[in-house]
Amino acid sequence: MSNDLAVRFRLNGEERTISAPADTRLVDLLRENFALTAAKTACRIGRCGSCMVLMNGHAVNSCLLTAWQIEGADIVSPEALAAVPEGRAVREALVAAVAFQCGYCAPGFAVALTALLRRRPDADESEVRAALGGNLCRCTGYSSILRGAALAQRLLRGEAPAQSALRAEAGSTAIAKD
Repeated sequence: MSNDLAVRFRLNGEERTISAPADTRLVDLLRENFALTAAKTACRIGRCGSCMVLMNGHAVNSCLLTAWQIEGADIVSPEALAAVPEGRAVREALVAAVAFQCGYCAPGFAVALTALLRRRPDADESEVRAALGGNLCRCTGYSSILRGAALAQRLLRGEAPAQSALRAEAGSTAIAKD
């Protein structure tokens, strides 16, 4: 006799149904059943943010959600952020700002910023810092991530410089290609 639960939800724009134990964590479902590995399994207690996904438009820690909790939900994994205008801007800006060194935490930060900018595109720095409060990075001093967030806001307003100047303005010493 199986204790599996049939769960229906939307994942990256597609309707999905999966059978899994009710207590299976969403991060494990994403990684093991759908081969979506951008959401990381780091702390597994909701403190680091590396497992973040969008659930019904809100940034959530997928290590804290279980299968029964996602019934009927709209889930966007970090892999699908490019389908969201704010997600595209965030990803482009974080890359231009050379916001991360190792990149392990990058998907979680991108999800958190995307959720914030969808809700508050004109968020000030204190709001950005608050939105990122659940994300940890062991490699940076966070200033490059904040520069990337500010650049994403400019991209969304259409105020960003031409691509060739984007990296220089973001504080990068890398040479940009047009």
